[in-house]
Amino acid sequence: MARAHWGCCPWLVLLYACAWSHPKLGDLGREDVRNCSANPPRLPVTVVNTTLRLSALRQQMEAWNLSAYIIPDTDAHQSEYIGKHDERRAWITGFTGTAGTAVVAMGKAAVWTDSRYWTQAEREMDCNWDLHKEVGITLIVTWLLAEIPAGGRVGFDPFLISCDSWNNYDMNLQGSNIELVSITANLVDLVWGSERPLVPSEPIYALENAFTGSTWQEKVSDIRSQMQEHKKAPTAVLLTALDETAWLFNLRSSDISYNPFFYSYTLLTDSSIRLFVNKSRFSPETLQYLNFGCTGPMCVQLEDYSQVRDSVQAYVSEDVRVWIGTQYTMYGLYEVIPEEKLVADTYSPVMMTKAVKNSKEQALLKASHVRDAVAVIQYLVWLEKNVPEGTVDEFSGAEFVDQLRGKEDFFSGPSFQTISASGLNAALAHYSPTKELNRKLSSDEMYLVDSGGQYWDGTTDITRTVHWGTPSAFQKEAYTRVLMGNIDLSRLIFPAATSGHVVEAFARKALWDVGLNYGHGTGHGIGNFLCVHEWPVGFQTNNIAMAKGMFTSIEPGYYQDGEFGIRIEDVALVVEAKTKYPGTYLTFEVVSFVPYDRNLIDVSLLSPEQLQYLNQYYQVIREKVGPELQRRQLLEEFKWLQQHTEPLSAGAPHTASLASVLVASTLATLSWSS
Repeated sequence: MARAHWGCCPWLVLLYACAWSHPKLGDLGREDVRNCSANPPRLPVTVVNTTLRLSALRQQMEAWNLSAYIIPDTDAHQSEYIGKHDERRAWITGFTGTAGTAVVAMGKAAVWTDSRYWTQAEREMDCNWDLHKEVGITLIVTWLLAEIPAGGRVGFDPFLISCDSWNNYDMNLQGSNIELVSITANLVDLVWGSERPLVPSEPIYALENAFTGSTWQEKVSDIRSQMQEHKKAPTAVLLTALDETAWLFNLRSSDISYNPFFYSYTLLTDSSIRLFVNKSRFSPETLQYLNFGCTGPMCVQLEDYSQVRDSVQAYVSEDVRVWIGTQYTMYGLYEVIPEEKLVADTYSPVMMTKAVKNSKEQALLKASHVRDAVAVIQYLVWLEKNVPEGTVDEFSGAEFVDQLRGKEDFFSGPSFQTISASGLNAALAHYSPTKELNRKLSSDEMYLVDSGGQYWDGTTDITRTVHWGTPSAFQKEAYTRVLMGNIDLSRLIFPAATSGHVVEAFARKALWDVGLNYGHGTGHGIGNFLCVHEWPVGFQTNNIAMAKGMFTSIEPGYYQDGEFGIRIEDVALVVEAKTKYPGTYLTFEVVSFVPYDRNLIDVSLLSPEQLQYLNQYYQVIREKVGPELQRRQLLEEFKWLQQHTEPLSAGAPHTASLASVLVASTLATLSWSS
């Protein structure tokens, strides 16, 4: 589970009426959070003073005759992660959490965010801002109705609000005598001025064929075939999410941290291909790759990124029909397409096609996970040796695991900011340390590391929780029940076309049985050198049904506020299940290959079926990763792997100490060298 939203579009968190075991603000006497009720208000050093910024924004609002202004947390493409120049909500509020909406009225300002970010918001926002601990457009509209007068005007940037969100705002404001006003000039940008970071301009490059499932010409032909087969006969597909265009053309760049994308739109018609992008970023070789310069149906025409609205508006003046995915299409484009010329589905055909990996893409993604497992195993071995010496903190640990991945073939960078959390910090589900603020890792505390890599052949995301000392009975039970949920969902057999939310409870049952739970989603899709949280696959109500060839994470957890946090995350491929009787059924094949912490497993809680599954999984790890460790002469790591994947039984002892592993490694070294 990466730090921010889940899903390449924001992965909306699965919240429950009671957020069991989730971090709460706690005692107002804490020095690390603000206390606005004190006189004067007590503010931690992490707070940003936003008084001048808000004053300047309100001056802009007055110039536009606005009573309020909505500032979402996204960019013009509904990206999960956004570029520095798009961090408008963070800049105006000081709150850097990646999920949340800000609204500024003339007398008040407020932020809405979910439970993952409550403590962070209280640490970063000054007292100009009210924090609302529930999320949803209905709640924001309720606040607007209470704060602005009848006849008021609520402004927004139409390129930062999806057409679905706009419809939601509009519906909730019906009959209120309050007007929604679309303003293409972003008011925060006007206030930010010259201090706003520049738009990236790194080269855009084509992936080698070895790392793609199909050529871009094959993909274009497939989407055009889907257009012809559609009952509403669309003449064009408009692609607005960055991963859609990157996937379609097998192009990559680095405009956004952790994501190999570039700012772009695509208008694919039945006879032309129009790519809206900064043309200067292409090399002559890449232009040739795109067949740029010709006029046929397989020639890519390049148009300036900023012209997409005008070009779409001109296109729809003809007898055409434009197919869009409403989940990602922003109102800035939606509002220029007449309703009778819209063919609207929740997701575009590219998003739906990309979700199901072909056999080559599956093989590539699996290969990336083997190499990734090598890096994670090296990290766990290094931790076992160095944590008892008191030389590792959360930040240095995060840096080191990234360095280890950096040595792997085809590595392009981390897939998200590593969550390296010790003790009570692990109870914050999306905590990441900084060089200035971190904790020492200790043998007396649990440690959670959630990390991943971007490789040319795949994207990875894995979480392991460990304890090097003596865990409490409750910690062991909680960990084991999280593991049981992971196993129960991973080994589940279910009918084809079942939605993920129907089976999601299997990951929670072992926790529910004893009154425990977790307050985040259970899994998300993952891409081939694309999004670490790839929409629309997953276990939420608005995810699409599971299908053979999809990849998803499976990641239950448990968080004891102020004490510890547990999460066990694997990536799994949806495959056909073998059943006794005929029928089309599916199950999961786990492709993450790092063993769980034996020190935290209470084997007595596992059912025979769970224990059998676990031992079979460990055998797969040995078969997949063991030879790679041996090939590289990583003898210490190989012996560690052998020890940590020994079959478990109801009376299994704890894993051998690292010292015994080192002795075995030394003996093996002597025998190999003789």
